[in-house]
Amino acid sequence: MTDRATTVEQRLRAAGTAYVRATVVRAQPPTSALPGDSAVVLADGTIDGFVGGQCATGSVRVAALTALRDREPMLLRILPDSAVPFPDVPGAHLVVNPCLSGGAIEVFLEPQLPAPAVRVLGGSPIARSVRQIAPLVGLELADDTGDRTATAVVIATHGGDEATAIRTAVDDGAGYVGLVASERRGAAVLAETGLTGAELARVHSPAGLSIGARSAPEIALAIVGEIVRQLRTGGLDTPMAEPPPVHQAVDPVCGMAVVVGPDTPRLTAGDEEFFFCGPGCRDRYAEKLGS
Repeated sequence: MTDRATTVEQRLRAAGTAYVRATVVRAQPPTSALPGDSAVVLADGTIDGFVGGQCATGSVRVAALTALRDREPMLLRILPDSAVPFPDVPGAHLVVNPCLSGGAIEVFLEPQLPAPAVRVLGGSPIARSVRQIAPLVGLELADDTGDRTATAVVIATHGGDEATAIRTAVDDGAGYVGLVASERRGAAVLAETGLTGAELARVHSPAGLSIGARSAPEIALAIVGEIVRQLRTGGLDTPMAEPPPVHQAVDPVCGMAVVVGPDTPRLTAGDEEFFFCGPGCRDRYAEKLGS
């Protein structure tokens, strides 16, 4: 992966942005792509990188959006109309792209979803221990800027306006809110929140699994364990920004699906606009309309 691609992915991960990493894993001449070429595909169809010519890139764009929607990796095989024998790969998604000048490629599409983010409030030993343990199980620490929605919020302030902190976390969309408090004090704090029954179901007090924890690291382990359990079996999901609507059209020449973007070849005829996988199909259609 190039330094530029690495930098782009680092920026996307830091922002909690979902994307697809597309990597060419097999190429059969003649094709402009080589094994190892890669690109990043965003939810709006934007591609940053190189995975082949315009026709192949169009097929990658459409398939990548499907992989991102399904949150599942995909091996995409792009073949021309007159493809010579290409090693069969069970489970691969096959696309025959009649616009390819030749060759065939396989591209591995790997959705990169934002890791669950945990915001920890407080400077207590328990809070510090949660911050140390959470990254060990793949949880990211959300900073205090609020730029990224937290999947879970742990309130370990041991006092202060905890009721407001709980309401804020619930209003911000956290699926898990853990209050570090005794059962008695926690009940008193929850009574001040004014939350509905459905909202209170997202609040865990006392926070953490019942493992007989005593020390701050043990309590932190119980809290992180409870968050992981909610992620794996409790339906807790990582909030992601709603992707912008993507307009798809069908190339009237080759029949390929096309993701419509600012750089998509297009042609206006009367009151109708047509979109194409590449300039070749657009030019052929323009000749047809002019004949």
